[in-house]
Amino acid sequence: MRAVRPASLEPRPSQEALLDYRDSIQMEDSTSAKAPVEETQEDIAFSTSITDDTSASRGAASVDVRGGAVQSESLRLYKRRFFGLFQLVLLNVIVSWDWLTFSASSKTCAQYFNVNETAINWLSTAFLFAFAAISPLTLKMLHWGPKPAILAASGLILTGNWIRYGGARSNNFGVVMFGQILIGLAQPFVLAAPTRYSDLWFTDRGRISATAVASLANPLGGALGQLIGPLWATKPSEVPNMVLYTAIISSLASIPSLFVPAKPPTPPTASSSMKKPALCASLHSLASNPTFWLVFVTFSVYVGFFNALSSLINQILAPYGFTEDQAGIAGAVLILVGLVSSAIVSPIIDRNHAYLTTIKLLVPVIGLSYLAFIFAPPTATIPAPYIILAVLGAASFSLVPVTLEYLVEVTWPASPEVSSVLTWTGGQILGAIFIITMGAMKDTQGNNGPKNNMQHALIFEAVFALAVVPLPLIIGIKKFGLGGGVDNRRFMVDEGGDRLIEGRGAA
Repeated sequence: MRAVRPASLEPRPSQEALLDYRDSIQMEDSTSAKAPVEETQEDIAFSTSITDDTSASRGAASVDVRGGAVQSESLRLYKRRFFGLFQLVLLNVIVSWDWLTFSASSKTCAQYFNVNETAINWLSTAFLFAFAAISPLTLKMLHWGPKPAILAASGLILTGNWIRYGGARSNNFGVVMFGQILIGLAQPFVLAAPTRYSDLWFTDRGRISATAVASLANPLGGALGQLIGPLWATKPSEVPNMVLYTAIISSLASIPSLFVPAKPPTPPTASSSMKKPALCASLHSLASNPTFWLVFVTFSVYVGFFNALSSLINQILAPYGFTEDQAGIAGAVLILVGLVSSAIVSPIIDRNHAYLTTIKLLVPVIGLSYLAFIFAPPTATIPAPYIILAVLGAASFSLVPVTLEYLVEVTWPASPEVSSVLTWTGGQILGAIFIITMGAMKDTQGNNGPKNNMQHALIFEAVFALAVVPLPLIIGIKKFGLGGGVDNRRFMVDEGGDRLIEGRGAA
């Protein structure tokens, strides 16, 4: 008999949890006039032959949940899952790099195109609005599986980059904007894909880490853009070369998408082997889930402010004497420290599944960091903004994969891409709105500090960031009707299958 897994910090599953999903599917089928489900609940059974390509079988048993007919299904992990994960990482890196190509050198780019910095900001803003415009198609394609979405993203990245280069070489800002929008249309296909991909290819012991690696590759690309852009465009005449180099790298990153496997030959877990509800059923389920809305608002606001801060960091620091290189390093500190922090936190949460506790610890830190950052630029010293941005990055990046996987758990059996696409779309829309709003708050006359300072924008940012802190803190409080937010539904099904076998199986 196989050894029992370590106890989780979250509630242990019951045998009844294995049947909840089938109930929801039967209800969905009956309301959508589909053919009736032939099996009854008594016919449901799971097999747990969980193996890896490089190891022998760890155990196999056929389990009859309610004493009915036995069905068998091989549950396996495949090494090829890492190739698809690597390609998601590449695409997320490059699409974010493309997004911030011009932001870190906003003054230099504005001089080359003979526009003001507000127009350069619109390259970032339009990119974010494009995310929202194509999100319905993203939902549909991810529902089919990760590969169609990966191929769509690669095609848009490839096309958009070379159109953008043509516009930069001819000094045509409108063509550059068109190319930027095409790349913006590519982003949701890969940014919202990690939870769908990890659900399809990984077990509960690796999903958060897989989601973290793929999701946080996106801001890593932003960090590279912040650092490398100013080095490639030290003067206006070098802007076309900067865009060319980025286009070449983007092309190389897009090619491997053709070879990504569509899905594993056999599923890795019981939950991933089950039929996914229709999109309409999933959307209806999320709409009536209060826990989803509390997390959705908080996540969207923080992603929005992160996008705004990344886009405007040069303009926030420049009035106080910071150079473009120093502002680029500040943006890189925000991102790189966050990546290291998430690399530490994600494997821990993969093992103890304490999603909600982690969220409740990190959200106040993020809110307070935005408050503290109000006072950093006026110091005109490097340590203050760098230290605060490091703390903000550590908390924000640790929060992202935990939140995405938590939403999959509390909205299960809704398909994973639904909560992911909706929350990322909310973050991109708010990010675009925040960039416009904060840009309009720039003190162009220097009435309250140096000319073009953005202190009012930082106050606006801090107020909203603190206002959403209480929302996730009330999840799990029964008197507010939020007691269900502590349940990890998908995890209960996967772990429940193992427990049944440990009590009855052989091998």
